[in-house]
Amino acid sequence: MSGLFGRLRAGLSRSSKALGDGLGGLLGGRRLSAEQLDALEDLLIMADLGVEAAGNIVAALRQRKDLKDLDEAELRAALAAEIAALLAPAQHALDLPAGDTPRVIVMAGVNGAGKTTTIGKLAKRFQAEGKSVMLAACDTFRAAAGEQLQIWGERAGVPVVSAAPGSDAAGLAFSALEQAIAQKIDILIVDTAGRLQSNAALMDELDKIIRVLGKLDTEAPHATLLVLDATTGQNALVQAQAFLETARITGLIMTKLDGTARGGCLVPVATKLHLPVHFIGVGEQGEDLQEFSADEFSRALTGAEL
Repeated sequence: MSGLFGRLRAGLSRSSKALGDGLGGLLGGRRLSAEQLDALEDLLIMADLGVEAAGNIVAALRQRKDLKDLDEAELRAALAAEIAALLAPAQHALDLPAGDTPRVIVMAGVNGAGKTTTIGKLAKRFQAEGKSVMLAACDTFRAAAGEQLQIWGERAGVPVVSAAPGSDAAGLAFSALEQAIAQKIDILIVDTAGRLQSNAALMDELDKIIRVLGKLDTEAPHATLLVLDATTGQNALVQAQAFLETARITGLIMTKLDGTARGGCLVPVATKLHLPVHFIGVGEQGEDLQEFSADEFSRALTGAEL
């Protein structure tokens, strides 16, 4: 087992245990029968995979001629394969376009989703790739948000552009990009206010930040990433759909998969939104922000062997 997959499996242990306990109870040491597939579909729905995905997975299993011969380990592997097939279209590494100006990443998401922590981890990742990074603390709505980003900037050893609480967030984003251009920074990561999807004013502010950045660089932002909290389960999908109505979200990051038994919620989010999932967070350490692999995630979720 690779070190990264081991961390992934450990991070998804709560979700895997919840699903695994259900599978064990369903089979009870016996082989899976066609009649038990209805109970399996219910189990997948309870594991937050969603009604549509659960139905598709069970429908595929029904077509298997060896269904009655599958033991528990083989059933886990079969489930992992079906989940991976659903998630495969969402597996895309974050690939910023080449250019002479700073590549701009705008980070969006509600308070508590792990957005600022993710920014710090991304900064370290880009630095390890030999890129220079600047952070912009454009969550001027909360003083604590700017302070938290300053801490992450110090940890990563990268400059942070900030302003007093209550300052114009779009103006700060504009200023940060001006400085990044002048200093020939490779990547500018812009934090934004942790807005609830029901807060129209803050959602409008996010749109304004994106528009203002485009005045300095018509291609900016080069990525707008939505950070979703796995502990919210199916509500993550509701949040994502609201953000899509306001911002040109280009990709997703799912965090806190280590803190919940609801990790299956990534499946309906990925399959319904048709957006790339670039990273998943399975712990507090920098290496716990992992590039998303449909196969490895599915195996870790179901407890199947790699």
